Amino acid sequence: MRRCRALLAAAGFLATVIILAHGAGAIAQTSNVPPSITLHEQRKSASDLEVGGDLAGLPPGTTRYVTRDELLSLPQVGYTVSDDSNFAGPTRVSGVALEELARRLAAAPESDLVVAICDDKYRANYPHAYRTAHHPVLVLEVNDKPPSGWPKSSEGNDMGPYMISHPKFTPAYHVLSHAEERQIPWGVVRIEFRNETEVFGAIAPRGAHASDVAVQAGYRIAQQNCFRCHNAGREGGEKSGVTWAVLSALASGSPEFFAQYARDPRSKNPNAQMPGNADYREATMHALITYFRTFQGAAGADGAKP
Repeated sequence: MRRCRALLAAAGFLATVIILAHGAGAIAQTSNVPPSITLHEQRKSASDLEVGGDLAGLPPGTTRYVTRDELLSLPQVGYTVSDDSNFAGPTRVSGVALEELARRLAAAPESDLVVAICDDKYRANYPHAYRTAHHPVLVLEVNDKPPSGWPKSSEGNDMGPYMISHPKFTPAYHVLSHAEERQIPWGVVRIEFRNETEVFGAIAPRGAHASDVAVQAGYRIAQQNCFRCHNAGREGGEKSGVTWAVLSALASGSPEFFAQYARDPRSKNPNAQMPGNADYREATMHALITYFRTFQGAAGADGAKP
C-alpha cells in the first residue's frame, strides 16, 4: 500500500531498494537514513501531523507537529491495495510505516501502542502485535496524489489529511465469531504513542469474574471493536458519544436491546453510524454482555481506572 519514493541524498548516501512480494502487490522501501524529524512546537500548516503521548526526549503528554514534507523525507513504502474498503478498486498508495514512526518518535520501550485519532474523534489502536502482523502505513499519497486529489469516502467526505492502510490484510486471530478487523481510518489528524497496558487497562474487566473465559473473550472483542468509538474516561474514541458506563448499563439492564443494537444499530436508531455486527452469534454476544456487566457496581464503573 505504498508508492516507492526514491530518496536520493547528496554525496555519500546510497539508496537500496528492497522489493517484497506481498499479496496485493509489490512493496518498495528505501533503506537510506534521512535526517532526524524536527518536532515543531507550533503548527506550520493545516497539513501538519499532530503527534503526542509519550514522545522520545519530551515529558509525557507533550504535543508536537511534523510537517508533510518531513514525513515525505522518511523511508516510503508503496503498493497497490485491492482489499481496502475505503477504495472502489485496486489503488496505489504510499507513505510511512507506523513502525518507522514509532522507532523515530516514541519513547521506548513503554510507548508500544500507536493510536490514530481522527477529526471525528474515532480512534484506531495499533498494538505492536498488530503492526508486526499487518504492517499498517500512514498514507501520504493515493495514486501519486496528495490529499487534495484523493477519492471521497463512501459518505462523500474528504479522507485527508492522512489515512492508514495495509499491503494486504488477513485476520491474525478469531474470538468466537469475531474475526480480527482491519484498522483503516481516514481523516487522521493526530498520532499518539502510548503505553499499551495503561490504555487498555482503562477497559480491563473488573471484579471477581474478570478472568472468566467468556469475560476475557468479550474484553478482547470490545478492545478492538467497541473501543474505537466508545470512550472509557479519557481513553478510547468519542465518535459515538456513548460511554463505556452506558454500554455497561445497557448490557446489564437491557441485554436484548444491547444485542440487537450491536447486530443492527439502525433497527434501534435510524441515524446510527455504527456498522452492524450481524455475524455475531449467541456465544459472541453473550461474551460481550458478560464482559460489560463486570463494570456494574465496581470501582471505576465509568470506565476510568479505579
